[in-house]
Amino acid sequence: MTLGVGDYFEKNPFFQSIGVALSGGRDSLLTLLIAHRYARRVRPDDPGSLLRAFYMPSRYSSAETRRAAETICRELSVPLEIVSIDEAYERELAATEAMLGSGATVTELTKQNIQARIRGQRMWNWSNSSGGLFLQTGNMSEKAVGYTTIGGDLEGALGVLANVPKTVVMALLDYLQEQTGYEGIGLVLSKPAGPELAPDQQGEVELMPFPVLDACFHLFGAEKLLPEEVEEVLVAMFPGYTREQLRVWVEKFTRLFLGSIYKWVQAPISLHIGNLDLDRERALQLPVVQNREWAAIEASTPAAARHS
Repeated sequence: MTLGVGDYFEKNPFFQSIGVALSGGRDSLLTLLIAHRYARRVRPDDPGSLLRAFYMPSRYSSAETRRAAETICRELSVPLEIVSIDEAYERELAATEAMLGSGATVTELTKQNIQARIRGQRMWNWSNSSGGLFLQTGNMSEKAVGYTTIGGDLEGALGVLANVPKTVVMALLDYLQEQTGYEGIGLVLSKPAGPELAPDQQGEVELMPFPVLDACFHLFGAEKLLPEEVEEVLVAMFPGYTREQLRVWVEKFTRLFLGSIYKWVQAPISLHIGNLDLDRERALQLPVVQNREWAAIEASTPAAARHS
């Protein structure tokens, strides 16, 4: 993943820096660590000169996530900008209510999505003005079931974790904490995973346990098993849960998975890590970036030589 971020950054002449929107959660933390690993390779004396981090809290953002973001950026020597979105949220909420008219109310889900979209828009504004590569931080598991916001956290110029399952994200963070001892990683891992777009949100409560989710994805998406076949495998894999509970989760997964395809096609281009991903068609559109000097060399080379 570090190689992928570096290749995309170096072979695209438009980007001058790299930016990550930190939520205080696992996905954005791992994305920052990957980007920092690349920055440290090319600028070992000052990796922070290539990398920027942004924390955009709302009223639902906890003190714990802010502390985690501040701590990891201090440990990595990465500049961190903290800019609240609360005023922008109030304005957008009022505008949405006006559009709906009398008698209609803004749904709770819309209120969550408004926050995510403000953050996505601000990152694009930063990117446009600074020439920064805006890294999208969402993982494959949540993307697969639509647990993401179009125009919000689904936004970015390059999806770093878009084909990395949530359980792998968590395993990598456990490994990196053991290897580095960074306090910021421990602070993130000490809190249940959740987007903090509403009070007391937890991803595994709103969806299902992440190991079950990733197993459903592999069995249904990669192995092409029918839902009832997925259920039979899960019964053997997860004896701690009842068959009835697993059946509910399988039904929920397949409903969300099949209903979220329209979101996948609007996601940014992403790094390809394994054999199973949600971006197979665009994987054939290679190269996605190309140095202009290489293009000139190819154009001046006789066809017979190019294909020899």
